Amino acid sequence: MFDEGRHHRAKIGFVLLATEQTIEDDMFLLCPNGVGVHFARAWIGDSITVNSLSQHAEDLARAASTLLPDGSLDVICYGCTSGSLVIGEDRVAAELKKGAPNSKATSLITAVLEALRAVGAKRVAIATPYLDEINDQEAQYLEKAGVQVARIHGLQLEKDSDMIRVSPRYLAEFAKKADTPDSDALFISCGALRSLEIVDRLEQQLGKPVICSNQAMMWHVLRLVGVPDQIKGYGRLLREH
Repeated sequence: MFDEGRHHRAKIGFVLLATEQTIEDDMFLLCPNGVGVHFARAWIGDSITVNSLSQHAEDLARAASTLLPDGSLDVICYGCTSGSLVIGEDRVAAELKKGAPNSKATSLITAVLEALRAVGAKRVAIATPYLDEINDQEAQYLEKAGVQVARIHGLQLEKDSDMIRVSPRYLAEFAKKADTPDSDALFISCGALRSLEIVDRLEQQLGKPVICSNQAMMWHVLRLVGVPDQIKGYGRLLREH
C-alpha cells in the first residue's frame, strides 16, 4: 500500500523569521526532485537589530518542534544570516536540537562559512542590507572564523519588509561597489535579499565566486544529507561543488 513518498531522498526543515518573504521561494526553486523542504517560523517583529535577534532566539526550539514531529526530518537549518551570527552557531544548534532532536542542526552562517571554504575564499568583500551594528558583528564573526574581511558595506535597513523589496538591479550595482580587487570572493549577506537572481551574472562580470545566503544554504543542507546534485544557473558553488 505504501511507497517512499515524494521526499524519499531527504527531508529538510527550515526555521525562518516570522517576517521572512524570500527564502521559501528560493528553496523551492533550488530543491531537487525527491527532496522535501518544510518551513516553520519563529517570532520576531519587523525590526532586525542585535537586540531583536537576541530575543528571537528564545522561540527557535518551539518553532523547530513543529516540523515533522514524526522524527523523519533529516536536517534542520535556521535560515537567517544575521540571526545566526548574533545568536551564535552553537546556541542556534542547541535550540534547534531541543525541538528536532533526531535531525542534524545547522544555521545559515555555518552554510556561508562552508561555502567560502569550498570555493577557496580566504579574503572576502561583503554587501549587506543591515545596520552597522550588525555589520560590525558580522565582520568580527567571519574574522574569528578565519575569513579576512576586505570590506563590508550595508544599506542601513532595519526592517525586514524593506530588505525583501530591494530590487535585484539595485542590489547588483550595490554589491559590485562593495567588492574589492583583492578579495577572493564577494558575499551578499541576508536571506531576505533577492540575490539568487543576480549571482550568476555577477560572477561573470567580476570573474570571481559570488556567494549569497540562500544559494549557500541550499548547497549546505543538500550536502549534509548526502544529495550531490549540481544545480546550474545560480553560481559556481551549486554548479561545481
